[in-house]
Amino acid sequence: MPLTKASEIREMDPRERMRMLTDLREELMMLYSMQTGGGISDNPARAKTIRRLIARILTIMNEEKSEYES
Repeated sequence: MPLTKASEIREMDPRERMRMLTDLREELMMLYSMQTGGGISDNPARAKTIRRLIARILTIMNEEKSEYES
């Protein structure tokens, strides 16, 4: 999954955004379990990239939520 820009995330449907968030969290948990199990990761920086993308999605979701409440 390529690094998604904030503008691309804003254009997504809320359901699609939630699905992407769920998929990323599952992938992150899988990476962590492989690392703790002693497995060698192909891309050790992938976890950092996934964490940043999750944070980006959550930030945009919170921004939209605060706009609706205002």
